[in-house]
Amino acid sequence: MDASAAAVMGAAIGALGGLGGGWLTVLGQGRQQRSQREAELERWRDEMRRDAYNAGTASVKRLSAAWWRLSDRVWQEGSTPEEWREGFAGAHDAWVQFSSDIAAVTVAGPRSVADAADTLRRAMYDLQVAGMEWLDAALREGHGCLEACDERFKRAAEAKREPDRAFQKAAREALVTEQP
Repeated sequence: MDASAAAVMGAAIGALGGLGGGWLTVLGQGRQQRSQREAELERWRDEMRRDAYNAGTASVKRLSAAWWRLSDRVWQEGSTPEEWREGFAGAHDAWVQFSSDIAAVTVAGPRSVADAADTLRRAMYDLQVAGMEWLDAALREGHGCLEACDERFKRAAEAKREPDRAFQKAAREALVTEQP
């Protein structure tokens, strides 16, 4: 083999080596970019979930507080139907916010948190219904000192506690905050 053929052969081998090295670099960069996109997606998902879970938890507390304020107002001797209606307007607004926040939680997932949120929504709905029936009865009777309504409301308030705790536990598990 003469020198010119060896030079051409060396150039070809060098070019193939360069192409192979470049190809391996492109593959490595592609993997790195996919890995980075996956990590960014996980961070975004976790942030979205954390925001949804925090909003859901806060709206549960606001809705409960609104109904307790209304029950106190209805039970209070000398309170007026107009005061009850004002209290109900606040509870209704809290329900709308709660409903929206819990819907966001069910979208954010995962399934375990969505299921816990749905169970909590049903328990809060029972509290809502108990409160509305108490208000309706108070408006019919002209006073809110109605033992049966008060007892039903308190049972519904007690019944929502476990679903509330289960929702919070499912949220902590989804966010992996249960681990030290």
